[in-house]
Amino acid sequence: MSGHAAIALLLGISLTYVPKFPSKFFTKRIGSKLLQTGIVFLGGSISLRTVVELNGTYMPWISLFVATTFLAAIFLGKLLGVEKKQAYLLASGTAICGGTAMAAVAPAIKAKPEDLTTTLSIVFLLNAIAVITFPLIGEWLNLNQEQFGTWAALAIHDTASVVGAASVVGFDAVEVAATLKLLRTLWIVPLVFLSALYFKSEKQGSALPIFIIFFVLAVALNTTLNPSEEVLYFLKMLNKTFLLAGLFCIGTQIDKDSLKNITIKPLLLALGIWCTVIPVSLWVVMSI
Repeated sequence: MSGHAAIALLLGISLTYVPKFPSKFFTKRIGSKLLQTGIVFLGGSISLRTVVELNGTYMPWISLFVATTFLAAIFLGKLLGVEKKQAYLLASGTAICGGTAMAAVAPAIKAKPEDLTTTLSIVFLLNAIAVITFPLIGEWLNLNQEQFGTWAALAIHDTASVVGAASVVGFDAVEVAATLKLLRTLWIVPLVFLSALYFKSEKQGSALPIFIIFFVLAVALNTTLNPSEEVLYFLKMLNKTFLLAGLFCIGTQIDKDSLKNITIKPLLLALGIWCTVIPVSLWVVMSI
């Protein structure tokens, strides 16, 4: 699958530049669903023992990373003069899980639709860059699969893009990246609750993404049933298929219209905090 994830994403992006490409084409609606389904199939090929071992090793680092990144983004947003709720959305997305966290937090903080659109467009763009460049950097630095999976889980925004980048490196990298990233995603629950209290909102949205629940159930089934190598291979192939299809569809979301929504201050905030997170998370990975 080496390189295929980046190709799928680029093909999706290029499709949006076809003359008269429909602005509401069906691929724009199903990309995230396909990726999440692929992640659930991945859970069916991972044992509970693997999940516990990985999270036991990295959980303190992930928790520290989430809290530090969120606070740093809020602080940098104030320095740059970014509108408060845009900065809050970008802090949530960068610290936890990109668009999923931002969509969950938006109703809790009463964010305007244009605030969410702008910040989502920035995150989509950075995710596309990450899927293409992270595997190249990882190869240049000679990271092994566990190191790369951990780095991707810490430094890339969306779960789907984390798994997409890791899939270029190998299945072991995917396994590590998905498991650790889903632990990071669980921080959505306290974030949405505390955000609603801080902004005094009764709209807490849907805190925990449903695909995480299904991922956990799939891991539990793997542990209980102990499937054969043939079944595991089939689940891995389903994961790859849904992943590639989802990345292609995600690519169709990054078009001229969405890029026009991006303004300079929130873009500088997103780039500034991401350019800090990338080397710091890499240092953490190399130090563990």
